[in-house]
Amino acid sequence: MNKIWLFGAAICLVLAFGSCKPKQSAYKAAYEQAKEKEMASAPVVEEEQVEEEVIAPVSKPRTSSAAVRQEKVTAVMGEDANGLKQYSVVIGSFKNKTNATSLKERMQKDGYNPILAQNDKGMYRVIVTSFEYKADAADSRDAIKVKYAPNFQDAWILQRQY
Repeated sequence: MNKIWLFGAAICLVLAFGSCKPKQSAYKAAYEQAKEKEMASAPVVEEEQVEEEVIAPVSKPRTSSAAVRQEKVTAVMGEDANGLKQYSVVIGSFKNKTNATSLKERMQKDGYNPILAQNDKGMYRVIVTSFEYKADAADSRDAIKVKYAPNFQDAWILQRQY
């Protein structure tokens, strides 16, 4: 019986001393107070204003080594064919037009202006962005993969053939 009382008293002591730890907010308040004192005692240094000459970069197409798939695609009836450029980011390929339309509508709700295109084998491609340069398409594809992870990890770049 004495062992049980001794064990209970030990647990009570551990809990009592364990609850006396200072809180993180106390550390934070002390840190902020010390920081304010440091800022108040620091000498005031005036900054020189220097005008910098802005040099415009030379505009040249960026290049990329990203893999592309070449296909002849046409915009599905009712789609804006002018939105299809040389390189496009494809996030979905479907044999069923209903599935492709569903994904297109989802991307429209997310603020994109997707285009539904069809290749010569009858596959519907959901194109979410389209660019003149492959590097821009690769950047867009990578951004979509990051934004929608784990979805669309198989997004790819389509090089349009005419």
